[in-house]
Amino acid sequence: MQKIIILDFGSQTTQLIGRRVRELDTFCEILPYNKYPKGDDADVIGVILSGSPYSVHDPEAFKVDLSQFVGKVPVLGICYGAQFISNTLGGKVEKADSREYGRANLETINLDNPLFKGFEKGSQVWMSHGDTITAIPEDFEVIGSTKDVTNAAFASTKQPVWAVQFHPEVYHTTQGKTLLQNFVVNICGSKQEWSAASFVDTTVAELKAQVGSDRVILGLSGGVDSSVAAVLLNKAIGSNLTCIFVDHGMLRKNEFQQVMNDYKVLGLNVIGVDASEKFFSDLAGVTDPEQKRKIIGRDFVEVFNAEAKKITDAKWLAQGTIYPDRIESLNITGKVIKSHHNVGGLPKEMHLQLCEPLKWLFKDEVRRVGRQLGMPEHLITRHPFPGPGLAVRILGDITREKVQILQDADDIYIRGLREYVDTDGETLYNKVWQAGAILLSTVRSVGVMGDERTYEHPVALRAVTSTDAMTADWAHLPYEFMAKVSNEIINKVRGVNRVCYDISSKPPATIEWE
Repeated sequence: MQKIIILDFGSQTTQLIGRRVRELDTFCEILPYNKYPKGDDADVIGVILSGSPYSVHDPEAFKVDLSQFVGKVPVLGICYGAQFISNTLGGKVEKADSREYGRANLETINLDNPLFKGFEKGSQVWMSHGDTITAIPEDFEVIGSTKDVTNAAFASTKQPVWAVQFHPEVYHTTQGKTLLQNFVVNICGSKQEWSAASFVDTTVAELKAQVGSDRVILGLSGGVDSSVAAVLLNKAIGSNLTCIFVDHGMLRKNEFQQVMNDYKVLGLNVIGVDASEKFFSDLAGVTDPEQKRKIIGRDFVEVFNAEAKKITDAKWLAQGTIYPDRIESLNITGKVIKSHHNVGGLPKEMHLQLCEPLKWLFKDEVRRVGRQLGMPEHLITRHPFPGPGLAVRILGDITREKVQILQDADDIYIRGLREYVDTDGETLYNKVWQAGAILLSTVRSVGVMGDERTYEHPVALRAVTSTDAMTADWAHLPYEFMAKVSNEIINKVRGVNRVCYDISSKPPATIEWE
C-alpha cells in the first residue's frame, strides 16, 4: 500500500500532520526521526519532516541522514524540518530577532510551483519558531515570503524537495490542506485508496490469515475503540472471539448493564466481570493521579488474566489500541505524558500473542469504520472515556460515596447534553468531542440550602470540541443549558453545592483533570 512517512522530531503537531494526510485518503506512518525504514521500500511515495521543540543548533537537537530519502522520493520539511534541510544542505539558520509566532500572510507566492497550486495571494499561515532561515542552500529558490520572513517557503531546483517555515497542518493556515494535497496527491502521486471500506476488507482478510482458527480474547471497555475492534474481529472469526468486560466500579451511572445490553444486540460473546471490590480496596487512600492509573491498570490486568485463564485454548489477546495511543506512549523525547490503559501492560505469564486491529487508525477513522460495519450510531458517537474511568475525574482519594456523587452529577450533565437540541437542530452531545463532570473532593465550599449553611464539594463540568484530541477548545455551551444543568445537579445530588465550568483549552490544559 502506498504510504507517506512522517518523521517525528518531537513536535506537538506531528499527529496533526498525520491526520491531514489521512484526510486525503492516503495512508501515512509516523516514525521517530531516527527510524526511517532501511532499504528501498516501494510503498513509500513521500517523506515529511515535522517540527521540533529544538533549535537546529542545540547540542541535543534531533538529526537525520537526509541521503536516505532525498533524491529518491519527494520530501517536505515543516518548520524545524525546513530549517534542518536548510542547515544541512548549506543554508543558514539564525536566532530570530523576535520569536515568530502566530498568524502571518504570504505576500509573495510562486503560483507556478506545484506546492502552491490553487493558492491565493495573501493566504494566511501560522508561524511558530524562534530561529529563522536567513539563507537557503545553493540550487534552491524562494517560493513564498511573508512580511517578516523572506524564506517562508523554498524548493530545490534540481531535486523534489520543498520546505516551509509555517505549519500547514494547523487550522490557522487557511490553505494548509491545499498545500498538503498538492504535496501528497499531485507531487507524490497518491492514488487516494485509503478508506473505511478498504480498511475493513483488508483488515478482515489479514485477521483471518493472522489468527486462523485460534481463539481470541478481547478486553472491552464500552468505548468506541474496543467496540469497533470487537465487531471487526467478530466479522473475521465469529464465535472464536470471546470478549471480557471488567467493571472496576468507576464507570458512568448504569453503564455496565447498558453496555452489556448493547453487546448482546451486536451478537458478541461477552463475559461481564464485577471486580469493583478489588479496585476500591486497592485504591483506598491513594491520591496521586499517576499512581491511580497504575493501580487500575495493574488490577485490570490481574482480573482480566484470571478470567482469561479459564479460556484454556486462547492464543491471542486483542486490544482496541489506536494509533495515537502508540505514538504518545512511545514519545521520542522519552517523557511519559500519562500512562495508557492499553499499551505496555500485557503480562508475560499469559503467553498470548497480541492482536491490535485498529493500531493504525485515528479516532475519527475508527468511527468511520464502525459505520462501515453497520454499528448503532449511539455506540459510534459515544464520547471518549478514560480507561481508569471516574477515578481520574475525582481529585483526591477514591471512595464508593464519592463515585456515587460523581455518577449522579455526571448522569444529569450527559443526559442534558443528549436531550438539548441546539438552534441548528443538532444535540449538544453530538457537537461536543468529549464531556464529563469532575468532583473536586479535596475542596469544600460554603453554600446555603433552605435555612441551613452547607459545606460541600464543588463539581466542575468539562466539555471540549476537537477532531483528534491532540488539541481541544472548550465548548461554548448555551447559558440556558448551563443554568438548567447546574440547578438540577445542586438540587438533586447530595454532597454538591456549587457547579463550575472549565473554560481552558488544550494546550496548555489537558482534557482530563488527572
